[in-house]
Amino acid sequence: DGKIYDAYVIYPKTHTNEANFVEYFVYQIMPDILENKCGYKLCIYGRDIYPGEDAASAIEKRIQKSRRLIILLTRQLINCKGHAYDQHIALYNALIQNDTKVILLEMETIGTYGKLQESLRFIIKQQGTIKWKEQHTVHPQSSNSRFWKQVRYHMPLTRKSS
Repeated sequence: DGKIYDAYVIYPKTHTNEANFVEYFVYQIMPDILENKCGYKLCIYGRDIYPGEDAASAIEKRIQKSRRLIILLTRQLINCKGHAYDQHIALYNALIQNDTKVILLEMETIGTYGKLQESLRFIIKQQGTIKWKEQHTVHPQSSNSRFWKQVRYHMPLTRKSS
């Protein structure tokens, strides 16, 4: 299908204390479980988009080369007034071009979704979110936990190398 990645990961990119867990989750836990244990290939901004690349076109190309879109919902992502470029492009591809399936990971209790942009509210209404409930555990979850099973359910089938 011409796709290189199983999923493109969108997360809030700031440097506050609350974002530290999200970045740890994105750069450590997700690759460990989804790439190392489950065999998926993720595209993560800051890891797979290179310095010197035109960020806007690199993001667009990577999203088009991804089978899924994983968006980490946090209060910070919601309260951010200027929505990230990657989120705009991704949601456009997912909703308008009906190109990419979206997986929403609710990383903390959001409460009401009223502040979310309309496109995210639409996706939540259609399919809901997968809630991360284990941020206070010392060890990242096993790949067999309910959370990761739900994530894998929404991911494309992995191609086992024979």
